[in-house]
Amino acid sequence: MELKPIKSEKDYRNALKRLEIIFDAPIKTIEGDEAEILLLLIENYENEHYPI
Repeated sequence: MELKPIKSEKDYRNALKRLEIIFDAPIKTIEGDEAEILLLLIENYENEHYPI
């Protein structure tokens, strides 16, 4: 997946789907790094659009 800012609900859903696929990727691998970055992007989007 090309990593980019999450700007829409569609981007958000796609990021969640991708994270579900690579969630258990080993640390220090390309997919592990991707999962870590996706988590940060998703968290940022959720904090902006779904505040608690």
